Amino acid sequence: MGAAMRRIHVGNALSAFGLGFTVPFLYVYVAQVRGLGSMTAGFVLAVFAVAALVVLPFAGRAIVRRGPRPVLLAALVTAAFGAMSLGLANSATTVLVSAAALGAGQAVMQPALATMIVDCSTADSRSRAFAMQFFLQNLGLGIGGLIGGHIVDTSRASSFTLLFAIEAAMFLLLVVIMSTIRMPHAPKVEGAPRAKGGSWKQLLGNRAMVQLSVLGFVLFFACYGQFESGLSAYGVEAAGISTSALGTAMAANTAMIVVAQFAVLKFVERRKRSRVIAAVGLIWAVAWLAAGYAGLGHGSRTMAAAAFVSTYALFGLGEAMLSPTVAPLVADLAPTGMAGQYNSAFALVKQLALAVGPAVGGPMGASLHGPYIVTFLLFSLGITFLAVRLGRQLTPVQNQPSLAKSRVVAQGGAPAEPVQVPASS
Repeated sequence: MGAAMRRIHVGNALSAFGLGFTVPFLYVYVAQVRGLGSMTAGFVLAVFAVAALVVLPFAGRAIVRRGPRPVLLAALVTAAFGAMSLGLANSATTVLVSAAALGAGQAVMQPALATMIVDCSTADSRSRAFAMQFFLQNLGLGIGGLIGGHIVDTSRASSFTLLFAIEAAMFLLLVVIMSTIRMPHAPKVEGAPRAKGGSWKQLLGNRAMVQLSVLGFVLFFACYGQFESGLSAYGVEAAGISTSALGTAMAANTAMIVVAQFAVLKFVERRKRSRVIAAVGLIWAVAWLAAGYAGLGHGSRTMAAAAFVSTYALFGLGEAMLSPTVAPLVADLAPTGMAGQYNSAFALVKQLALAVGPAVGGPMGASLHGPYIVTFLLFSLGITFLAVRLGRQLTPVQNQPSLAKSRVVAQGGAPAEPVQVPASS
């Protein structure tokens, strides 16, 4: 990795750390520490999602026009303001406004950092770069939650003020670090399409990107959207899982990602992306079957807990396979100069799935145990179907970038002769 990529990965880790540092404690902070009640606390969590949905459509165009670094710096300053204001807020209005600023800033960081990774990587190194990003994000989330949990004290509002002040200072530190990055010219691939106006109409005219967006929605809806809502409610209500076992299951998910991320990377890099995603759908189908056994199999409490933990571990394995696959594919589908808009559009799809997923899965997981498992088992099989269908829209190089190593133009080097490759069937 070059110096620019190292700084970008520091930004990924610290932004994830900030998210894990404060977000898990927002509900308690607003409802109990500030005494604003559970309804206001619920609105605060909703504001995070709404703010992201509002700003992401504009973030893409800003990244295309201004570049990812200025947009990232603006997002970091906005997030720092929101974090500090949230730590000092003592009324419902100021809490909601502060949460909107923090949520908007954190939402824009994702596509800006992803676009910087695209600009600082080549086609054959991009999968590894995004795998490192996902690894550091999970590490940052876990460490942030662990440290934040030891700082806060519900009997002292000042401990939460300190928490948000540290987060704000961290974002400002990131402003300094990111200001020092010298962005190279984005590496080009011979034959790559060029942007024509940069409009949403053009993006929606890209059939492969539309299909990937639909697939992405199902991925995030059926997995990430269930972690802390429907699946945990199902585990407690149907399987009788204790809170300690639930914590163990979430730890197993993170541990699987940390252990498997680079172990599966070489395997993933040598295979077609559509087949990797299709395999993830099958792995997650097995995960939902394990969850069904935990809650509906009428086995012992120990066996139910073991099956439930294995569900989260299998989800982690699928996530480790997706991280070097989906995000680089979004970048490779983008015409030259449009990576920012494509990254923002996919981030918008992710936010929609994460907003709808808990709303649908939460009530089902708590009360409709059998239908809940069947529904998301079918969604997982749907991932496999959609991935196979997407593969038909991709060129061989888009589907398997290892085929294009000779076609990548190294920075400062001479371009290789372009190879005309027909679309795969």
